[in-house]
Amino acid sequence: MGVSRVYSAQTNLLSVQIIQVETDISRGLYAFSIVGLADKAVEESRDRVSAAIKNSGLSSPKTKNQKIVISLAPASVPKEGPAFDLAIALSYLLSAEEIDFSPEGKLFLGELSLDGTLRSVRGILPITKAALEKGFKEIFVPKDNTKEAALIDGIKVYGAANLNEVLKHLSGEKLITPATRTKLATSKIETKTDFSDVRGQERAKRGLLIAAAGGHNAAMYGPPGTGKTMLARAFSGILPSLTFDESLETTSIYSVAGVLSGFITEPPFRSPHHTASYVSLVGGGATPRPGEVTLAHRGVLFMDEFPEFERRVIESLRQPLEDKVISVSRAKGTAHFPADVLLVAAMNPCPCGNYGFKGKQCICTPSALARYRRKMSGPIVDRIDIWLEVDRVLPRDLSEGEAGERSEIFREKVERARNIQKKRFENNKSKLFKNSEMSARDITLVVVTSDARQTLNLAAERLGFSPRVYHRMLKVARTIADLDSSEDIKRDHILEAVEYRPKKFDM
Repeated sequence: MGVSRVYSAQTNLLSVQIIQVETDISRGLYAFSIVGLADKAVEESRDRVSAAIKNSGLSSPKTKNQKIVISLAPASVPKEGPAFDLAIALSYLLSAEEIDFSPEGKLFLGELSLDGTLRSVRGILPITKAALEKGFKEIFVPKDNTKEAALIDGIKVYGAANLNEVLKHLSGEKLITPATRTKLATSKIETKTDFSDVRGQERAKRGLLIAAAGGHNAAMYGPPGTGKTMLARAFSGILPSLTFDESLETTSIYSVAGVLSGFITEPPFRSPHHTASYVSLVGGGATPRPGEVTLAHRGVLFMDEFPEFERRVIESLRQPLEDKVISVSRAKGTAHFPADVLLVAAMNPCPCGNYGFKGKQCICTPSALARYRRKMSGPIVDRIDIWLEVDRVLPRDLSEGEAGERSEIFREKVERARNIQKKRFENNKSKLFKNSEMSARDITLVVVTSDARQTLNLAAERLGFSPRVYHRMLKVARTIADLDSSEDIKRDHILEAVEYRPKKFDM
């Protein structure tokens, strides 16, 4: 009997930590201890591992007079979850000299049931990617996690149904066939709502087209039942598919969060309810977990009834909308989650929904109206580039009006504009992909005709634009120019961009 070392791993927020599972067995009264800042789920693994070993046809650790010490290193890193079960079992059996294999270059993950069956664990995709980067040649995972792990090329992935299959493979008795690489399907998934399903609202559709083409945040305001939610749901169908790297990144986030139901190949669409708590939206908890903002990374965060969210929740969007990252500070430290989201907000202009619109009279009191508007601060309004008025549609337009262009036509326009932007930024050291990502320094390189610049300066003076809004108007105008295949920003592009600033819904 000697000291054995087997390798496992865990996710730490969105990063990965390789864990060394070391076992030492000595003679004496039976004892089984796990050290290394293990949480309750890890400590309980000694019972799961003992039962799994016994029910796999080997001698249970509990039947011998021996002291077993399992060390999870590095000891300073907190360990959590049942993913170390398989590595703990193999490390014990190797130390007890009941099996013999070389653990170098191999990584083991999986929760053991009492009969030795391997259960799936979360975070497999980022762990497999990190294992490859750190020089591991093979990774053993539960069978249910095989497809997820096989997304990573360059490392052998073995999917096992139970402990016995792993033991037979390591002994050479019956080898497990390495998983074939999983290929991501990039075909566009049809959305339930198409832009052609929404009659009228052509101006709102135009604004959403610009928002999708340049990655600009948008807000729709108008009376209840005018199609704001339908437009937002159709909006996700005009965004380009994710690249392979973006898909891996987004799928990894869902894997770590434990909500992965399939590979993410399209921009995610998250629509939290307006009663959602601060932690559920931003992320956090005793052990920080990604929130809705991070789950919407590379996709759309749709916030219906926007002013009905808690003011604290709305204000928390300041950082992610500006820096594309969200920081969660706790006593133990600060966690940084990616949050490159495209915000689409929908709201009524007042609590009753009729303020400033024809057809019905607003019945809100001045105090109720003021309280409703105070939910959104000036900095939040500034960070929303495109404000779209969605008015009532006449009944005859619903029954007799022509259906507009389908979402696939909008999507083609978005892809053409994105390709123009990609070509423009291909030599930029900042690695930009969308107009909305341009910094103040990048904006100075944008070509604006003299009359367009004069128009923008005049509008900024009269409407009191802040420097942030001024730059955002240039970004929106640049996107409009891209949709027109224009190399320069012209006066008409500036005028249309200015038109998307809030008016009736003035905060």
